[in-house]
Parts: sequence; structure tokens; C-alpha cells
Amino acid sequence: MPEEERNGVRLTNLDQPLFADAGASKRDLVDYLDAIADRFVPMLAGRALSVVRVLRGQAPFMQKNLPAYAPPSIATLDVATQDGKRVVHYPVCDDRETLLWFANQRAVEYHPTLFRGQAFDAPTHLIVDLDPPEGSDSFARAVAAALLVREVLRDLGMTALAKSSGAKGLHVVVPLAPGQSAMDVAAATRALAARAERLDPKQTTTAFVVEERGGKVFLDATRAGGATVVAAYSPRVRPGVPVSFPLAWDDLAGASPAEFTIVTVPRLLGDTDPWTTLMPPPQVLDPGLVEEGHTIPVARVAAMHEGKRRARARRAGAKPDP
Repeated sequence: MPEEERNGVRLTNLDQPLFADAGASKRDLVDYLDAIADRFVPMLAGRALSVVRVLRGQAPFMQKNLPAYAPPSIATLDVATQDGKRVVHYPVCDDRETLLWFANQRAVEYHPTLFRGQAFDAPTHLIVDLDPPEGSDSFARAVAAALLVREVLRDLGMTALAKSSGAKGLHVVVPLAPGQSAMDVAAATRALAARAERLDPKQTTTAFVVEERGGKVFLDATRAGGATVVAAYSPRVRPGVPVSFPLAWDDLAGASPAEFTIVTVPRLLGDTDPWTTLMPPPQVLDPGLVEEGHTIPVARVAAMHEGKRRARARRAGAKPDP
């Protein structure tokens, strides 16, 4: 099968389907990433990167370690796991050539860290991930939840950008001024989600355990610390290959995630970059928000302890509290 080369990167099997239900080829992915590289690479540059790859005949998988066969020109960041038992050699995508190499590896999704380099205690953004339940009105419900988060921020004199997740949800993004610790940002994220939930507890929840959400929109405050978030303009492994796309607040209600795909986005963007133009200036977190957040347990930790408590109760033959 013929091969091609762009920016010195060898490209193969371009006319094969990208994945089942993609409605797109590997060439479409390469063309898309090549077209937006000047806006996409700056979001990834300097950050440890995880990618979701879809190899032929295999289920999608997330890859964190840079493969040994990768070109030596691709930089890495070595990050120890939380238990300290191993080191992950994360790739860093600093240029178009690296992005094209990943595209040729069938890397569809791009999930950078919220900090640059190894500055773990210096997050650049606060993010609330709005995850609605399945249904024909999923995105509309995510929009309603995003407006609640925006209302909380407005009351604090803060502003944010919204972007589609590329699936059924939304991300509310607050750019941060330097000098704010990861623990304080994580605390503020929890408090922001909790305050939004209090505005409409019938439609939103901060319950981490899926079974406890009751069909409500989940205000996910766990995208903090070492977590990653899919980058704006990143494709997603979904039918039609939708793209995570920045949206003006006034355009949210009329938007549909299906509008933004690897085929349509280059034309919609033209020479523009809404991630940059819609992004408010970096902000300092409200001290009261941070203080409140430090009183709210970390969701994953609280869920883990509750699960252990219920397991002990079952083993003891007692019925756990509701």
C-alpha cells in the first residue's frame, strides 16, 4: 500500500477505516490534526500526555508510556506513580512532527495534564467536568448545569470558558494565575461543584458513585491534581469522531456536539482559535471558595471509605445505613 510523508514523518495505511462507526479514515485523522496543529500543539506543549489509540481489530486503549520504538526526538517527562513503585515515561508533544507521528500511531484522543513539565503544584486551569446521564436531552442538561457553575463564578467575580467534551458533556474551564497550589485548586473545584449543586439539587449531583446519582448531571470535581482532561480540539473515539470544542456562552443552548467533528471543525475554525479568544484572563481563586473546599472530602477517597464501611457491614451481617 502506498506510503506518504509529511514534515519528515512517514505515514502508512491512510485509507483504512479509523475505527468501527467512525465514518472516517486514518487519513481524515491525519489531515485534521495537520490542519489544526498550529492551534493544538500549544495546548499540549510542555505537558505530560496520555493518548487513546485505536489499533485495527482492537478495543481503544489509553497509552501513557512513550513506546520504545518512538523517534528519539520526542521528549519525555518521567513521573513516579502515586505508590512510588514505578515511573511513567510520558511523551510530550511539542511540535507538528510529534503530532503527526501520534496520528500515524492511530492516537485519536489527547489528554494532557493540568500542569506544565513537572510543576505538579502549579495547575494552569481549574476544570469542572459536567457528565449528564444518557438520553436525548443529555447535552441540554449539561448546558443547564454549566450555567449553574457560571452563576456561582459570577457571584465570586470570576469568569470561565465552556467547551464540549466531545462526548455528551461539557467542561467549564477557569484559567489560573500563578502561585496557587494544587491542593487549593482541588479544594476550590469541590466547593464550586457543591455550590452549583445547591442551586439545583433536583437536576445536579456531586455524588461520585454512579448508582447514587439518581439520573442527575454529575458535577465532577475530580479533574484536579494529577488528573488529565481531554484537550480542546482533540478528537474522541465516538461515532463520527466528534471533537472537544470551545463555545461562547451565548452559543451553548443552540450547539450540538455532533456538529463538531474532524471533518467539519477545520472549516468551522478557518483561521480562528476560540480556545484563545474566548479564554478569560488568568484569575486568583476566591479565598472563601478555597476555604469551603478544604472542608469537603475528596470524592474518590470518601467513596472508597464508604465502600469499605458497607463491605464490613455486609460481612458482619448488618444492613448498612442508607
